[in-house]
Amino acid sequence: MTLRKQFFFVLVLVCQLVLSQNDTIFLKDVQVSDLNLTTFSGSLSVQKLNDSIIAKNQSSLTSLLNYNSVVYFKENGLGMVSSPSFRGTTAQQTAVIWNGININSQFNGQTDFNTITTRNYNSVTVRAGGGSAIYGSSAIGGSIHLNNEMVFKNKFENDLFLCYGSFNTFDSSFRSTFSNNKVSVNFNFSQNSSDNDYPFLNSNLKNTNGQFYNNSYNFSFGYKLNKSNIFRIYSQFYDSERHFSAAIESKSESKYQDVNSRNLVEWFYSTSKIVSNFKLAFLTEKYRYFNNYNFENFETSNAETFIIKYGLEYKFSPKIKLNGIIDYSGTKGIGKNIGENKRDIGAFSLLLNHKISTYFQYDLSIRKEVTDAYESPILMAFGSNFNVNSNYKIKLNISKNFRIPTFNDLYWVGSGNPNLKPESAIQSEIGHELAFKNIDIKVTSYYNSISNLIRWIPQNSVWKPENIDNVTSYGNEVLVNYKKQIAKHFFQVNSSYAYTISENEKTSKQLTYVPFHKFTAGFAYNFKKLNVNYQYLFNGFVYTQSDHEAFIKSYNVSNLALAYDFGKENKYKLGFQTQNLFNENYQSVAYRPLPGRNYLINLTLKL
Repeated sequence: MTLRKQFFFVLVLVCQLVLSQNDTIFLKDVQVSDLNLTTFSGSLSVQKLNDSIIAKNQSSLTSLLNYNSVVYFKENGLGMVSSPSFRGTTAQQTAVIWNGININSQFNGQTDFNTITTRNYNSVTVRAGGGSAIYGSSAIGGSIHLNNEMVFKNKFENDLFLCYGSFNTFDSSFRSTFSNNKVSVNFNFSQNSSDNDYPFLNSNLKNTNGQFYNNSYNFSFGYKLNKSNIFRIYSQFYDSERHFSAAIESKSESKYQDVNSRNLVEWFYSTSKIVSNFKLAFLTEKYRYFNNYNFENFETSNAETFIIKYGLEYKFSPKIKLNGIIDYSGTKGIGKNIGENKRDIGAFSLLLNHKISTYFQYDLSIRKEVTDAYESPILMAFGSNFNVNSNYKIKLNISKNFRIPTFNDLYWVGSGNPNLKPESAIQSEIGHELAFKNIDIKVTSYYNSISNLIRWIPQNSVWKPENIDNVTSYGNEVLVNYKKQIAKHFFQVNSSYAYTISENEKTSKQLTYVPFHKFTAGFAYNFKKLNVNYQYLFNGFVYTQSDHEAFIKSYNVSNLALAYDFGKENKYKLGFQTQNLFNENYQSVAYRPLPGRNYLINLTLKL
């Protein structure tokens, strides 16, 4: 019996067991697909950015997280490839989770954060620390969660956002929501484009061949069959074309087209004792790379991934929850450089949440994957919360995490290495949370030992991937949120700070493109119909070569936005933004300057 058939057989038996339970409870008005994010993440630092914060930022996921989290980004120019570094790890060691499904690329193992449009989601959550025992590969430094929440109450809303600015930049989105106590329907369309031909400061040069556009279509549908059952569908389609600009004083005629789709069908069932969650997902990714856009010669690859995931949570008592999860993913990849290859992965996870008292609780997670593509370790995590008093909480978490080799690592023609081991990591952290009337403070210290890092190294004039590096990362993170209302004046201040050491154990040198310091601050002021928002970002210097012979200097960037609501019901909002307010000359990747001061004007209509 094949691995896929075995999982179908087990799922059928489990579903029959669930249906035999008849003790029902009422489902909540707001439904989310990623339940484990809230139930089994209590011992970690979790930062939720809701739709009001999303609306204040630029549409790319890079911009949202760059100014509102401890995650560091390097961009090959505005709108170009954007790679995160979370707690000193690589871009491939940050998992991106879409409604509970890992969507990192099967080709290179990462997500380009400039291809994610944040206005497609109700919330974006930053989950720091290891999460492989729940979310699988890549969740070493942390994970970013993109969630489409469903509301089951009488509601009909339509929102249109239009934005135009410097460099012929156009940004638009339309969202329509309809719901009642039985049905929830959401549709969203967004489009972004720019000539992206900004001048380089202190130079007579400008960014050439940097134009881009992208379109994203999102649809979600939920239906409550009865008090215990709900059926949900999520679907997303994304297509884009980017011309890759070159470094300073270089010329580029390349462009990159990619098309991605994500589809998820879910059946959720809940009683007073049991929570059952069955998911079927189908993901596709396809790209075409043109070395010279004047010709039709291009490289292309595409991958299709089929996922079955079933979780069964049993409540032994109000204080003890046990959740068993089985999942199967099958991926088929075809391309000029990777040939035609398939990979099947089966996994079983067991998650325990135990609230011993109102003061203390702990989580325990274990996961094991089965595949013939690589040697899979047993993944584990333990976390605990201790409420010292109503204002002070201590958190502790220890976990073992991993990242699997990608299709490029394993199958690249002439270079792929089928004997690669997964990258593995042992991580520990302790967090302190203080909560008072107007201010919340989170302080986290962590230590992460990473082994078997996969690096592409030259071997007889050919680059090949090998498990060669071990890395030690440690540091501290601080999150502060302050709110205060005086009469009709509302003030809010958010800030984050990260101190990061991430060293190659052989050389004792800091990894490239990992800053020792990153600091962000945001200030919001609302008075009646007036809204003022100020953002500040400081990135410390980063080394650009492993021998530390070259570096990029630190930089400070500020953004200022003003908005005013018109009409009696605040249905018309006109806004003006200044990006890089003080015209900072800066780069996040060597020889690839980012824009100086530029402007945007936007209009938001509630129809």
